[in-house]
Amino acid sequence: MKQLIKDRQLFIRRIFLMCYDMIAVFSASILALLVRFDFHLTSIPPRYLDEVWKALPYLMLATLAVFWGLRLYSSLWSYAGALEMMYIVSACILDTFAAAAVILVRNGGDIYAVPRSFYVLYGIFLVMLIMGCRYSYRGIRAVKAMYQNGAYQRNVLIIGAGDAGNQLIREINNSRYVRKKVVGVIDDDNGKVGNYIHGAKVVGDRSCIVEKAQELHVHEIIVAMPSASPKQMKGILDVCKETGCELKRLPGIYQLVNGEVSISKLRDVDVNDLLGREPVSVDLSSIMEYVSGKRVMVTGGGGSIGSELCRQIASHQPDRLIIVDIYENTTYDIQNELKMNYPELDLVVLIASVRNTNRMEQIFRTYQPEIIYHAAAHKHVPLMEDSPNEAIKNNVFGTLKIVQAADRHHVKRFVMISTDKAVNPTNIMGASKRICEMIIQTYNKRSETEYVAVRFGNVLGSNGSVIPLFRRQIELGGPVTVTHPDIVRYFMTIPEAVSLVLQAGAYAKGGEIFVLDMGEPVRILDLARNLILLSGHRPDEDIPIIFTGLRPGEKLYEEMLMREEGMQETGNKLIHIGRPIELDEERFLEELDALRDYVVTEPDDIRDRIRRIVPTYHPKEEK
Repeated sequence: MKQLIKDRQLFIRRIFLMCYDMIAVFSASILALLVRFDFHLTSIPPRYLDEVWKALPYLMLATLAVFWGLRLYSSLWSYAGALEMMYIVSACILDTFAAAAVILVRNGGDIYAVPRSFYVLYGIFLVMLIMGCRYSYRGIRAVKAMYQNGAYQRNVLIIGAGDAGNQLIREINNSRYVRKKVVGVIDDDNGKVGNYIHGAKVVGDRSCIVEKAQELHVHEIIVAMPSASPKQMKGILDVCKETGCELKRLPGIYQLVNGEVSISKLRDVDVNDLLGREPVSVDLSSIMEYVSGKRVMVTGGGGSIGSELCRQIASHQPDRLIIVDIYENTTYDIQNELKMNYPELDLVVLIASVRNTNRMEQIFRTYQPEIIYHAAAHKHVPLMEDSPNEAIKNNVFGTLKIVQAADRHHVKRFVMISTDKAVNPTNIMGASKRICEMIIQTYNKRSETEYVAVRFGNVLGSNGSVIPLFRRQIELGGPVTVTHPDIVRYFMTIPEAVSLVLQAGAYAKGGEIFVLDMGEPVRILDLARNLILLSGHRPDEDIPIIFTGLRPGEKLYEEMLMREEGMQETGNKLIHIGRPIELDEERFLEELDALRDYVVTEPDDIRDRIRRIVPTYHPKEEK
């Protein structure tokens, strides 16, 4: 029924335009004669009037044919732009030649059947009348939107008066669904200041952003600079966030290249944009050669790091990808995502615990993985401080069982995901990961499998990280909780960290602890303030920040290497190798056996036993 109504409306609109065009042809013909004879109707020779009158039916038919052929009855004139204007001008020029041909044919080639200026004037008036009609759609729509939506419009300030800004302003102005009004444009090119883009004035450079946001009552700032470097973007956003306005930006230059600059492509500015550094680059060819055609297993494949490992491995054509995880919901999500994005992928998804020896043995025997990425672990520091036995059972002995299974089934390479919290650990989670690193180093010397660990810090937006917590707190109106005003952490995006993990795996020769360069540390308090500002609020005014004190096992800062380890370069300047610390392997394995028997008795405090194995573990330092 709706389609029938739309078809009827379209039919009526076309009939209206055709009727108008017939009137336009008549008007242009009469106006051409009137102008030629100084607007004195009585001065026009009757033979000219007679000729025009007799030629009019043919002129109208020619006009309908030309206009139909050039789609003047199919365009959406409420969105008419330069292309539609070109069609109108072209159609009117062709119609003028058609009119000349009609008159010449009717009069046996006599060019003086009407005044020679008639043809030029006819074409000019026809362009004016046709264009006036078509473009009045836009004018009517703009006026209507102004009166209907004025009370609900959000004032927008556009940063960037280039091609992207130009297209964005045009779409905002033309869209009937967007309740936004561009009240100003910012650009650092002084030559553009004072000029207008689709009715929006370029009001100044970036130094004026805060001032103009207040002066123009701006609700939202859109950064339309897809080619800006991360450093340039950070500089602009550092200014914009002080306005208290909601911030959005175009994702990248490829959007402009592909002609995809539109409202739908905008995204909220997030903390990643404020890191102010170039994205980590990885030699994908080395990863391709290493992973392609191999049977790859990812434990903890449903988690933040594990699922991103699965995505990047799937894009490099493994022979088979085996995902193992105990938590079914996130595992189901990554399964569906990979099936949709990589329909040709040989994907196996298994729900299993790495602590279940028989289940792991069955999986290894059935699927015979060649490369393993071991990301399964309990990672939440405060929760593990309250349940230390579970941290040891899962992280230490889950890893040990996978390591031993890899040895028995001749896995080529085993890559364990470790953490900076394993360095001089003050919490049980970090200590458990340090034991895992020691297991890796010990078994590498006793097996044909190449065992390595990759150590890195926090990843932005991962499960359990501060970013999702801060966002939820801001959405609820605060307060935002920070443990300590001086606490700092290293941060990297999940895709960056995982791509480096994959490349480190390609570099592996066995026994290494790879350390990722996480860049400069970030104050968590600054992170909280930036997130509040990016949400359009003011810290301590709209959203309070409160300090809750360091949690059990938490450090003010994390370290990437122990002093004894030193540093060795790799082919990627962001990936380093820590020199293995010598340890008494026989004694370590004996202590490990004793720890396994001890932890199942559910001791009240396992920390003293862990200190014997990890001398650098000092659980009371943070207190």
